[in-house]
Amino acid sequence: MSIERPWLAHYPEGVPAQIDTNEYASVAAVLEEAFERFRQRPAFANFGKKFSYGQIDELSRQFAGYLTGVLKLSKGDRVAIMMPNVLQYPIALFGALRAGLVVVNTNPMYTARELKHQLEDSGAKAIVVLDNFAATLQQVVAETEVKHIITTGIGDLLGAKGVLINFALKHIKKMVPAYDLPHAVRFNDALSKGASHPLPKVQLSHDDIAFLQYTGGTTGVAKGAMLTHGNMVANMMQAGAWIGSNAKPGEEVIITALPLYHIFSLTANGLVFMRLGGLNWLITNPRDMPGFVKELKQSNFTALTGVNTLFNGLLNTPGFAELDFSRLHLALGGGMAVQRAVAERWKKVTGVTLVEAYGLTETSPAACINPLDLKAYNASIGLPIPSTDVAIWSEEGEPLPQGDVGELMVRGPQVMKGYWQRPDETAKVLSPDGWLHTGDIARMDENGYFYIVDRKKDMILVSGFNVYPNEVEDVVMQHPGVAEVAAVGVPDEHSGEVVKLFVVRKDPKLTVEDLKQFCHDNLTGYKRPKIIEFRDSLPKSNVGKILRRELRDEKKPAAAHG
Repeated sequence: MSIERPWLAHYPEGVPAQIDTNEYASVAAVLEEAFERFRQRPAFANFGKKFSYGQIDELSRQFAGYLTGVLKLSKGDRVAIMMPNVLQYPIALFGALRAGLVVVNTNPMYTARELKHQLEDSGAKAIVVLDNFAATLQQVVAETEVKHIITTGIGDLLGAKGVLINFALKHIKKMVPAYDLPHAVRFNDALSKGASHPLPKVQLSHDDIAFLQYTGGTTGVAKGAMLTHGNMVANMMQAGAWIGSNAKPGEEVIITALPLYHIFSLTANGLVFMRLGGLNWLITNPRDMPGFVKELKQSNFTALTGVNTLFNGLLNTPGFAELDFSRLHLALGGGMAVQRAVAERWKKVTGVTLVEAYGLTETSPAACINPLDLKAYNASIGLPIPSTDVAIWSEEGEPLPQGDVGELMVRGPQVMKGYWQRPDETAKVLSPDGWLHTGDIARMDENGYFYIVDRKKDMILVSGFNVYPNEVEDVVMQHPGVAEVAAVGVPDEHSGEVVKLFVVRKDPKLTVEDLKQFCHDNLTGYKRPKIIEFRDSLPKSNVGKILRRELRDEKKPAAAHG
């Protein structure tokens, strides 16, 4: 199918229509180049500690040596990483990739149920976990294929200061629940043991899987999107071509507040800016907004990625408006829609346009980005990036003319190989000729800019994280007092949307508090319902399917509880 590409005429100066993905055989090859080219420059900073590119090279080399030389893991084995943004993350990440292993990024806030599913499904043989979350792992590890556990504390790589941080977190703030994992090895010990083993010689190609990045896709159960080295190299080069024309190699300071286990942060911050020789300033707890603003003050930052919630939070934090924005030239919003009010206020305070981008886990993630020299917020998700085709299709699978509304389809070298061990689910979203069904409803204007009109019918987007009603409903239905349930998203000024439950009770004594506690025990924070409303019945179709849309579109004032 031939498609028109009106967007090429509106590309920023210096951005090519196509990129050559054959420049690098793998993500590891990109890393090796950065380690050599920027050896003396700082690569990562966290809690006042900085590691140079040369040090990250050496430490990730040691970690790779441990994984292959000591643990005897081999190419293609899966390694889970369950940590927030700390210095151990890039070392574990790069070590695993350089060893030819597949990284399974794992949200440290997962409940035991969620963690068990991901470890079982991926078949991970090893996991690196922060002490704060090891108690969750302890509950399920025996039921998985995980044979090797590496534990670490937030302060483990921070020297004397780190000892104090670890002590305070454990004994004063009580943020490290007791756990018992008798055969676990400490991260620093793993580095020491790995130091005597050489970096393994692994042949990697574009077809080899680099990441199993878990997502609900367009349905409930989390599936591992197989992102190959080819996918990641392509997206690094595509986004790099877009951002690079606006960046100074070796001089960028990128604020990494979104967790590196999130695909947006992983690719944009963790990889694109590595290739540019940037300094990644890791924010471990961005929810501590006053602390976050203090970090910004010290960092001399030039670029910042985030979701709408994060930008809004900063704007509402005392002291943010007084920061020095003279070096800031890139503010990139993705993961959820950027709101006009937030974008306009951001421009007013910082002098920099908040540029919206669009992507999916399945596209590694970038598919469209607005030009970085955009003068003001334009409500668009931008233009397709180099080597990417985007089209609007009808429900019958036919391309629609410019201006018509239909499903947004993406094709390009960044589109995933498929879902891990789910050929049935893969077939639902990937056409034989490589078009990915995004499930998003959109239109294209005459200049090739795309606009999201509606989103995946039922998905709820909480602060840039996908929440799938099926999963929430499956969990709630496990409560003995629940007869029926429907989960929908309702607007929220802080997080874009929150989860609302409509419940038909089996047990008339069931309370909102009971159900909230049950959800607290079984769902990660952003998936938990903020509003629960009891009903005598739920609207259904003629085949008995609960009509979530009808509940979501109700105009009458709801007698909401909780």
